Amino acid sequence: MIFNTTYRNKDATATINDLLGKSYNFFQAMKLGGIGSKRMVVEEVSSGFLNVMNTVSDINYGNIELREKGIIVHVNKGLKNYSWAIPYYQLHTYKTEGFSIHAQGNFVRFKSNKLLKENKKFIDRLINIKVEFDKQYEFQ
Repeated sequence: MIFNTTYRNKDATATINDLLGKSYNFFQAMKLGGIGSKRMVVEEVSSGFLNVMNTVSDINYGNIELREKGIIVHVNKGLKNYSWAIPYYQLHTYKTEGFSIHAQGNFVRFKSNKLLKENKKFIDRLINIKVEFDKQYEFQ
């Protein structure tokens, strides 16, 4: 689900908290080594996100926030902020010509450049957390 989070919206906050769990507190965030990525350049998006991207030749930036049961992909369009809530059970990541996140029939691909390389530790941490989350649902 994509939410306009430019301004505080209690309904969107409640939906995100129900879907992904509450945000980590300060001590949990320090224990994990941080819960947010640095900004990355958005290279390509699916057709469901075209209304969220800048229509002119501006650079689109995005970042990722970890939650207990999923992630939030934040994308900036001018002065507006949009958040895409993705539970871990729907999350798929691919390392191709950059780094892409797929879920709910949509995707966001981040450009492979210096900014993506700065986030390598964070992306590795995200993948490890997803693997640990998936282990609780393994078949015996």
